[in-house]
Amino acid sequence: MKKSYFLLIILLLPLLSFSPNKDVLLLLKDATIIDGNGGKPLLHTDILIKNDQIIDIGPNIKAVDARVINCNGKTIMPAIISAHVHLGMIGPKPAYTRENILNQLKKYTDYGITNVLVMGTDEPMLFESGLRDSSINGQLPGARIFTAGYGFSIPNGPPSGKFLYRPTSQEHAIKAVDSLATLHPDAIKIWVDNFGGGIPKMDSSIYSAIIKRAHDHNIRVAAHLYYVADAERLLNDGLDIMAHSIRDQVVNDVTAQQIKHHNIIYIPTLALDKYAVAYTNLPPWINDPFFLHSLEPGVYDFLVNNLQEQVNPRNQRAFETALKNVKKLHDAGVIIALGTDSGANNVRTQGFSEHLEMELLVLAGLTPMEAITAATKNAAMAIGIQKKYGTLEKGKIADLLILNDNPSNNIINTRKISEVYKAGKLVSHGPL
Repeated sequence: MKKSYFLLIILLLPLLSFSPNKDVLLLLKDATIIDGNGGKPLLHTDILIKNDQIIDIGPNIKAVDARVINCNGKTIMPAIISAHVHLGMIGPKPAYTRENILNQLKKYTDYGITNVLVMGTDEPMLFESGLRDSSINGQLPGARIFTAGYGFSIPNGPPSGKFLYRPTSQEHAIKAVDSLATLHPDAIKIWVDNFGGGIPKMDSSIYSAIIKRAHDHNIRVAAHLYYVADAERLLNDGLDIMAHSIRDQVVNDVTAQQIKHHNIIYIPTLALDKYAVAYTNLPPWINDPFFLHSLEPGVYDFLVNNLQEQVNPRNQRAFETALKNVKKLHDAGVIIALGTDSGANNVRTQGFSEHLEMELLVLAGLTPMEAITAATKNAAMAIGIQKKYGTLEKGKIADLLILNDNPSNNIINTRKISEVYKAGKLVSHGPL
């Protein structure tokens, strides 16, 4: 009996030694590291990843049983985060479907974007189907979804989403915020704009009530805005995030310091304003495969066959003012975070817009390293996920890009994607 028992143990040893939960070690060797904190790139540096987490960064790391990837000549940076996007608004009709949203999240990941914040145009399906929770928990492919749920606008005003709140009184606004809070949104979005005239703006008493009640629930508020006067009122009412540029005039020094003093995060969405003036002639990106891959079917033909006869002067001034304001606010110490409004329409392409945004931040006067920080660390702060994402540091989730060239030398090099890692796993070789 003892002999048979001993023989059984011998036979089972190979099975007992196998553990499906065995740690997976990945060692990225000899790369140039841009960690997202804004400092100089780290040369000839290694990153050690255990399962989904970074556990060491430094030169000459040794790790037994690690899979080693030689990254000599490559640059590693944090994966991009876009703090102002829209999902399920473009593509096949109906557009707000699980399949379409998953396809769009995959597209973002192909472009190196692993976290997005949807700014106020989501629908009940996101919550009722568990899509949002599954995405955040890493159970689905593509970028993780963070959401502002259902936004707040005026009755019969833009945008046209049927699930937006359109309060007509402070009491109505407070009840709407209480309702939205049960979904635990990552922010609340309000539209405060007249869209060039002819549309009334949300009354200040209503948006003041929204901001106050949101803060009672410990939820931050982001505003679609355009005018400096609205920005000044909103910051005094406690606004947390300016979700677009101030575009009617260059802010004065006092307002710039007030935005800084109130710790407001500024998301300039320069790409949105660039697209509004770019198509009088064929822009330099029109035949770039990196751009073409981001387009929905039929959009290329529409763009080349429907060029604007002339630029709307208001749009041109808005773009030029937006460039000036992002540089002025950056110099004043305001946190600039990347967001693009991508996915709101077919021209604002998902994925390409985020790389264009970094290029435009550099055009505005930021350095490439400052633009990368806006697209990583600062965008994580805008969403509120900076404890886990946004920088390459010990203890952070291993979301990162391996690039074939160094974007600190030329911001265009963020487009030279070799590999995209999400939670320590290779998920894409880029859109091309």
